[in-house]
Amino acid sequence: MEIKTVSLYVMAGFYTLAGIGHFVMTKFFMRIMPPYIPWHKPIVYLSGIAEIGLGILLLLPAYSAWAAWGVIALLVAVFPANLYHFSSGGAGMRIPQWALALRLPLQGVLMVWAYWHT
Repeated sequence: MEIKTVSLYVMAGFYTLAGIGHFVMTKFFMRIMPPYIPWHKPIVYLSGIAEIGLGILLLLPAYSAWAAWGVIALLVAVFPANLYHFSSGGAGMRIPQWALALRLPLQGVLMVWAYWHT
């Protein structure tokens, strides 16, 4: 199996599991949402559904390129939550500031990874 295929399966698993996490750890995701964004719980669920759906679509050859573009769009959409998580000092969670800072450029790395599959 070639590396690009393995990469696609890993990405699909990552987003599917992350999406499930939105339903298992809803409170965590709600805490990192900026206060100016309304309807925290429905948006957490919606983003979880989007991640699960995109994870599954990545595995379907007819849709995988579109799903990769969807992943990029999703990463752009959730960036304000990651930025808020960092700027709020962890949103009351005991997460080292360096880890929160590292997460910001990681979004770019994840976008490049998804772009590889467009």
